[in-house]
Amino acid sequence: MADIKILDAANAYANALKNQSGANTVGSIGSIGSLDGEQDRSTFSDMIAETMKATTGAVDESAGVGVQALNGNSDLVDVVTTVQNAEMVLETVVAVRDKVIAAYNDIIKMPM
Repeated sequence: MADIKILDAANAYANALKNQSGANTVGSIGSIGSLDGEQDRSTFSDMIAETMKATTGAVDESAGVGVQALNGNSDLVDVVTTVQNAEMVLETVVAVRDKVIAAYNDIIKMPM
C-alpha cells in the first residue's frame, strides 16, 4: 500500500516536472530523461532542489499554522491538516531517498 502511494506521488511529481520544464525532461517514473542522452545533467539536481524546497515549505507552513493556533488565529482543523500534509511530504521524500540508496547499493554490487 505504501509503495503504491510512493509510486503515485513520484509519478505526480514527474508529471508536474514535465509540465514545468518541457517535453524532454521526465515522462514517468520508469523513464526519467530522454533515451538518446540529450538531457541536461542539471535536471536531476533541479528535481532534488525543488523537492527539498517543497518539503521545507510544507514543514514551514505547518509550523506557521501551529503558531497561529497558539495565538488563537487559526483553527485546530487547519493545524491537523497542515501537519498531516507535512508528514506525508516528508515520508515521501524519505521513501524516495531509501529507494535511491537501495538502487545505488544494487549498482555497486554489480560485477564489472
